[in-house]
Amino acid sequence: MLILGIDPGLQKTGWGIIDSVGSKLQFVGCGLVKTDAKAPLPMRLATLHEKMAGVIKQWQPEAAAVEETFINKNPASALKLGQARGVLLAVPALYGLETAEYSANKVKKSIVGTGHAAKEQMGMMVKTLLPTCGQISEDEADALAVAITHAHYGSVPKALRA
Repeated sequence: MLILGIDPGLQKTGWGIIDSVGSKLQFVGCGLVKTDAKAPLPMRLATLHEKMAGVIKQWQPEAAAVEETFINKNPASALKLGQARGVLLAVPALYGLETAEYSANKVKKSIVGTGHAAKEQMGMMVKTLLPTCGQISEDEADALAVAITHAHYGSVPKALRA
């Protein structure tokens, strides 16, 4: 099953796709969606929608997972990030993908084994689990980690429903 992981951000959003077959994981692709910080908010949100739709059209994943965001101390920044996250949750849904959400702590615990792992630990473990991913940014590593987390947890509810 191809799984799209998304690390939401207004300035840059990381995305990563893995193939999950049983307990085997394989790197498929990853990248960044960047918006122009000088553009009006509606245009930036439209860019996120358009670019993420392009990723879905190109790779045709079967499921998606989005990382939940931390509470930001700056209310204006938190609101903008929430709007970006809303767009990034809606796009996979518009393409008929079942979309899950995972807290940052759950993702870290799933990948590293502790919910308070550092970014460097996350990056190293993602590269260990997906050795063919090559040189990737922190945002891409986070997105791949979200996809891996969904590979671990996403099939559990399906199995229970069956």
